Amino acid sequence: MSIIPTPAQAMEWVRRYNQEEFHLHHAKTVGWVLDCLAQSHDPGQEEYWQAVGILHDIDFERWPEEHCKKAPALLEELGADPTVVHGVVSDGWGLCYDVAPERLMEKYLFAADELTGLIGAAALMRPTGFEGMEVKSVMKKFKDKKFAAGCSREVISQGAEMLGLTIQELAAEVLPAMQSMPEDWPG
Repeated sequence: MSIIPTPAQAMEWVRRYNQEEFHLHHAKTVGWVLDCLAQSHDPGQEEYWQAVGILHDIDFERWPEEHCKKAPALLEELGADPTVVHGVVSDGWGLCYDVAPERLMEKYLFAADELTGLIGAAALMRPTGFEGMEVKSVMKKFKDKKFAAGCSREVISQGAEMLGLTIQELAAEVLPAMQSMPEDWPG
């Protein structure tokens, strides 16, 4: 029997293989952002988008050299539906895995994953955090290659292009989602 996990189940699965607060927070953030994006792009599928977003780095903390390669076995052992597995591994397309994002959710995951890191880093540098942050601030940080250098501008650009969006348009969707995330979500 294949399982499409709820977001709470997805967090339980992530916690089996991830203990570092950074990785857990990133999983929650990407899940929240995908939930928000699903509200306007795939209504009724919010929990599915959110669960895949939460799970996208399930193998990264323990097996960084096998990222996206270890995930299929972990997820299959947990009974995850093949669509969940495909969504998770497509996040590593062109980087560490050869499964391309096909569905809209997978394209948004690919595009938004790195962008959440850049936006999160920008918020940490501001005395007010996310409050009052605008897309133009995100774009200024995007153009500064030294800022949050680990966040691949190439992946963000490639993801936006895959969606038929400019980077500004993508940021205009991701930033408000991040700004609306409750600190205690999902508990």
